[in-house]
Amino acid sequence: MTDPQINNPLHGVTLEMILAHLVHQYGWEDLGRRIPIHCFTNDPSLKSSLKFLRRTPWARKKVEDLYLGAVDKKV
Repeated sequence: MTDPQINNPLHGVTLEMILAHLVHQYGWEDLGRRIPIHCFTNDPSLKSSLKFLRRTPWARKKVEDLYLGAVDKKV
């Protein structure tokens, strides 16, 4: 039996962990420039951003893609 998550680089990484990493690496201002969504550009907070990202698949995908790009550059 094979594990379907074996090739998933996001396996075991929560959305909160991803967002915290990106905020730490880029800061809210730069994150808002890279992904121009309201929750990053106007009075951003982890809580409000997570709420939005959990309900908005296209935005979550952009955040996950940015995270994967940022992690790949570190390796």
